[in-house]
Amino acid sequence: MGQKYKVFINAKQLVLTNEKPTSTKDHVLPLQHTSFADILSYFMKTGAKTIYLHGDDPLTLMHYFKTKLPVTQAGGGLVTNSKGKTLFIYRKGKWDLPKGKIDRGETIEKGAVREVKEETGVKKLKIKGLAGMTYHIFKRNDIYQLKETFWFHMDTTYDGDLKPEIKEEITKVRWKSHKKTKKALEKTYPNIKHLFDKLGFKF
Repeated sequence: MGQKYKVFINAKQLVLTNEKPTSTKDHVLPLQHTSFADILSYFMKTGAKTIYLHGDDPLTLMHYFKTKLPVTQAGGGLVTNSKGKTLFIYRKGKWDLPKGKIDRGETIEKGAVREVKEETGVKKLKIKGLAGMTYHIFKRNDIYQLKETFWFHMDTTYDGDLKPEIKEEITKVRWKSHKKTKKALEKTYPNIKHLFDKLGFKF
């Protein structure tokens, strides 16, 4: 059975797959034997926007990729209210979903709820299930890291004030209808668009 993971590096992406692409135009590297430094070098040399990292076993694709760089886990919410609107934050010129790093000793679910509350001021949050997971690579203190984010469906009856967490550079928090969500996804990160795409959102 085919398995794929998408890992975003700004506007570029890595596709971890056990089904090797057949087109000669595709950029394919062996997952298990290619270092992250080699991947960056290959992006630079070829100008490729997508690199396929091929492995034979669908169950070990992410396992092997996680050995290449440090991993940080985060939790966040795809939150809807009683009117069916979706909660968004605005930070650094992009619309995003509330999320944050999981604290030591904290469950991912508890951390996700805490982060949504801290970043938006929304309370009465209830987790309804896992919406999906996304992966992106960021650089901190000159070290590349993989962020593995667990996104949870949450709902709430909260209808109070929205409070952006200014110290996290969040300048707006908004409830958005389907139409406004569609517009926000034109100005968001690739991993967020990928999450909505996997959930069958109609663009």
